[in-house]
Amino acid sequence: MPDVCLYFQVHQPNRLLPYDFFRIGENANYEDEAMNREILNKVAEKCYLPANRMFKRLIEANEGRFRIALSISGTVIEQMQLYRPDVLESFQELVASGGVELLAETYYHSLAFVHSNKEFERQVELHLQKIEEVFSVRPRVFRNTELIYNDAIAAKAEMMGFDGIIAEGVERNLVGRSPNFLYRAPDTAKIKTLLRNIPLSDDLGFRFSDAAWPEYPLTSEKFAQWITECDGDVVNLFMDYETIGEHHWDETGIYKFWESIPEAITEAGLQWVTPTEAVELYRAAREYSCELITSWADTERDLSAWMGNVMQQEAIAKVHHLENKVLSINDADLTDAWGKMQTSDHFYWMSTKSGTDGGVHQYFTPYPSAYDAYIYFMNVLADLQIRLHRALEEKGIA
Repeated sequence: MPDVCLYFQVHQPNRLLPYDFFRIGENANYEDEAMNREILNKVAEKCYLPANRMFKRLIEANEGRFRIALSISGTVIEQMQLYRPDVLESFQELVASGGVELLAETYYHSLAFVHSNKEFERQVELHLQKIEEVFSVRPRVFRNTELIYNDAIAAKAEMMGFDGIIAEGVERNLVGRSPNFLYRAPDTAKIKTLLRNIPLSDDLGFRFSDAAWPEYPLTSEKFAQWITECDGDVVNLFMDYETIGEHHWDETGIYKFWESIPEAITEAGLQWVTPTEAVELYRAAREYSCELITSWADTERDLSAWMGNVMQQEAIAKVHHLENKVLSINDADLTDAWGKMQTSDHFYWMSTKSGTDGGVHQYFTPYPSAYDAYIYFMNVLADLQIRLHRALEEKGIA
């Protein structure tokens, strides 16, 4: 029977003020700090604090047999440091329990690799430094923003020294094969690719509280039985941390499920592993070829969640067009402001998709419409360009 690898994404973006035309050139304050604080407080009370306490208790009660992995973005760490140091302390205590592996990602939860190798490297290194500074560990497995992945990203992660990389187990690339094995990307020598098991992950991430779902209500015993029936070496269950308590409220029984899952997995004869342990335990005897970029977002599982319409394409192109000028200035505040403008959520909120995917985008957006998200972003970017031009003139570069 396969092992079980559990990973959660922890991320909060920096939301923009309703930045109108008349602020451009006059107001360098871009972030809606009140909203950032309000949302962080809400998620902290419903998810982060109770989930951290629960998992720390479960890790200790199971004497290390139960283990998880977390990927914590640089932007959410900054927000916790600024607004809720108690929440950051609870994550530190959870990691110190010895049952948590931390993963590497881009600091700003960005699409940097799609646009710039140099900026991608800069953000990954920033994230590694932040994780070492806050948690005193250095991750060995890489998880790109929103599981954005292709062969080139795997090769780049190997070049940067990572032992493993996480990706979506997309059927069009698996071609009938199981996601429950470790794979090797073409033209790589050592790095191993762990693929998310989509159906089982989404049972927990999306379907758990759906009373119309044929498997509702889902029990830990039933779920553990499903895993015993899987083939392969390791079943990778990857989802947002906010799945617990925020997307599925406490009233749905989500906490009771997670409280009982370690024992259910053990009684089913299964064991937990972290991503690095999976990399160390299992060979990557199969090749997973992924030439076109994939992600874990929307039904297409590509880049259309962030680059599917003209507004998104223009916004992301313009922010990355500033790279050389921003980095030539060597101004920490400007560079950080530019980095935060790369956060993938900004472009996600500009999506105009309809149907189920459109509903998910609307659920997460803090703005009245995709057009508002675009206008606020472009106005902030116009102000950032003015600040950049002034800085270049002061240095005699413009």
